[in-house]
Amino acid sequence: MAGPLTGVTVLELAGMGPGPFCAMMLADMGADVLRVQRPTAGAAKSPTNPVVGRGMRSIELDLKTEAGRQAVQRLAAQSDVLIEGFRPGVMERLGLGPDVCLERNPRLVYGRMTGWGQNGPLAQSAGHDINYIALTGALAAIGTQDSGPIPPLNIVGDFGGGGMLLAFGIACALFEAIKSGKGQVVDAAMTDGSAMLMATTFGYYAAGMWKPERGSNLLDGAAPFYTTYRCADGKWVAVGAIEPQFYAALLQRLELDQAEFEPQHDRRHWPQWCERLAQLFATRTRDEWCARMEGADACFTPVLDMREAPSHPHNMARNTFVEREGAMQPAPAPRFSRTAPELRPRGEESMAAILTGFGFSDAEIAQLAAGAR
Repeated sequence: MAGPLTGVTVLELAGMGPGPFCAMMLADMGADVLRVQRPTAGAAKSPTNPVVGRGMRSIELDLKTEAGRQAVQRLAAQSDVLIEGFRPGVMERLGLGPDVCLERNPRLVYGRMTGWGQNGPLAQSAGHDINYIALTGALAAIGTQDSGPIPPLNIVGDFGGGGMLLAFGIACALFEAIKSGKGQVVDAAMTDGSAMLMATTFGYYAAGMWKPERGSNLLDGAAPFYTTYRCADGKWVAVGAIEPQFYAALLQRLELDQAEFEPQHDRRHWPQWCERLAQLFATRTRDEWCARMEGADACFTPVLDMREAPSHPHNMARNTFVEREGAMQPAPAPRFSRTAPELRPRGEESMAAILTGFGFSDAEIAQLAAGAR
């Protein structure tokens, strides 16, 4: 086992989306992650995500039973981190809240993943990624003037503003616990996280450099030199030539007269220039444009889909994607010079073997196994 978090034990009460993603990030870095799943039978079992569950072991425990809840308490007492993603108050009602767990294990880092946070008027409300980013200004900024707001998959709220935020909080709390000897609760809300991701944009707005209207700013697709264009074969390319030297390189490779496209930041001309470039890019295929732009500092790339991205030469050179257990997937990131993480397969240990390692007796294991059926 390798990675900077080798030796850290994480207990994840299995949820959906950001919680498991956080657990995956920690497992990628070498943590021993044990996922506690709800018992399901036969055809009712949900398919397991072959990527997000990588590097983890799992058991089934019924938290509706006293034996299941007591088992989680014992597991948490021997763990460094607990991750849960229930609505506020649920873990307390189960007798598994932070007060109970931290009393038994004062060094425990108790990670809580929710959409709205542990308090506030919406804390008990249902929601999803689209709702959380809608409340923080992120969704309103994404899209064109004509299209309306466009959901950026569920990357901004669930994963960037949720799971990654929780992983960062847990790492911070683990570091602090080394000094203080004390654990604490990490309250990670997707509203907080997506707001954090908007920090630079809010800074531009405060400085008078950003308009709240979609499709009218430097980085939201309005600029002819920072947007995407459709090619003759229906595929797309992306251009991000913000700096003057890169803008000049772009126009040169496109064989355009730079004087006709100056001054670069005169927004009055942007719609007209966007139309000119759109017409030009539509005359060649994406691969033809890639060949023509190769070697130019024009901030130009093809727009690749998930089938294409793993085979791009740059991604292949850095092993950005790897294939494991029949699934092409992103490799662990970031990179470390000394404690390089290794992508581990999903743990195949039996429930009995796992619980034995945590000190459960054969009789206790048999009782828990019966409750999980």
